[in-house]
Amino acid sequence: MSLNRRQFLQHSARSAAYFGLAGYSHSVLQAEGSVASAKHFKVVSVERSTVRLEYRPVPYRAMSRELPHWRYIEICDVTLSSGVTGTGETMLFYTWDATSDDDLIGRNAVDLMWDDGLGSGLQMALFDAVGRTAGVPVHSLLGPKVHDTTPLSWWNIDTSAADMALDCAEALRLGYMSYKTKGRPWFDIFEQLDAATSVVPPEFKIDMDFNSSLLTADKGMPILKKMEAYPQVDIFESPIPQGDVEGNRRIVDATPVKVAMHFGSPQPKVVVQSGCCDGFVVGGGATGVVGTGRFCEKVGMPFWLQIVGAGLSAAHSLHFGGVLEQAVWPAVNCHQLFKHDLLTEPIVVKDGHSVVPDRPGLGYEIDRDQVDKLRVPKPTERPLTDRLVETTWADGRRMYTASGNEVNFLLNAANRGLIPFYAKGANSRLVPNDGSAHWRALYTASIEAGGPVER
Repeated sequence: MSLNRRQFLQHSARSAAYFGLAGYSHSVLQAEGSVASAKHFKVVSVERSTVRLEYRPVPYRAMSRELPHWRYIEICDVTLSSGVTGTGETMLFYTWDATSDDDLIGRNAVDLMWDDGLGSGLQMALFDAVGRTAGVPVHSLLGPKVHDTTPLSWWNIDTSAADMALDCAEALRLGYMSYKTKGRPWFDIFEQLDAATSVVPPEFKIDMDFNSSLLTADKGMPILKKMEAYPQVDIFESPIPQGDVEGNRRIVDATPVKVAMHFGSPQPKVVVQSGCCDGFVVGGGATGVVGTGRFCEKVGMPFWLQIVGAGLSAAHSLHFGGVLEQAVWPAVNCHQLFKHDLLTEPIVVKDGHSVVPDRPGLGYEIDRDQVDKLRVPKPTERPLTDRLVETTWADGRRMYTASGNEVNFLLNAANRGLIPFYAKGANSRLVPNDGSAHWRALYTASIEAGGPVER
């Protein structure tokens, strides 16, 4: 066990004690008459299995280009002495924390479940098991319920204009009223917006995450000001580096579109004092999420929940949306990416909102047949394949970028100034590896150049 992990666990424990979260859960269970004996909440076993999900056709084209490793989900089953099993999941290569520690046998799940250091799947499974044992929904273990429904957003990474329109239309058909995506210089964002806004009404909202790729307020402001003319454009996330407090404050002052930042950087008090954003992106473990939510209540700042995975993660997120007053921006869970989200019934969205479940535990069941069908050996490292992306522009320029071992290989190249800055007519596609010498030559040329090469 590393020093960093010890420090993290100590911090989690202090946070839980400060907010009285574990004590709150105990009091709820006691009020329900569910803890006449703690013996029902002892951990008996922990079992894990890994599945490989496949993307739906539209996100397949985009996610295969940049995030092929998001397909891998670890399912965690925790059985208590009550005989009840709770289930959670971890997106193995995009998670706030993960652990393989099984030294929980014989310990009280109610005391354990607020420990964010346990990792996503294990913590989720403990909450589910405790809720099922007590016959109460997870939200009742988190805090008083303040919302009966909570808003959800559709998500896909940056895509072609045609695919963005297809995804927005599908989201609208299924009851969503919000779509979150990435703003990237290797796509023409105005072609994207023209296509997408042609298939959705003005009240349907589009949020764009730039991951700092607008670089500075001076460079980014003309783009943002042009985007605000679209009534659907609702939130800009991290348009420039979050540490640029003054630049972000200038953007907030200059546009009516809301600006979001990931909570924690800059320091929350700096954000409140400077007004450098309008609200937050909040994710992580239960203690951190609830603690952040309580802070946002005190300062009156909205946020969206970003608890990412397949269907169980989305179900888990619904419960936090039910108890956190300021969770009023549409949550981003990404379960819509997959052909099968591993639930036996879908999370239904109507008018942009989903009902906060009142059934015991998470309130949703995992599809064991699908788990058995999709089960694979757990990868020992991030499974990245060689990928080659072709970017073209309206003036005929053509550029090729190889992935190497980087996850954000395109974004890193753009932020180093190696990809033209939001130029008109930009479009990108994954070049299939056909095994040819030509494909390998283009890939090798980009690797040797340390970034994109023009051909």
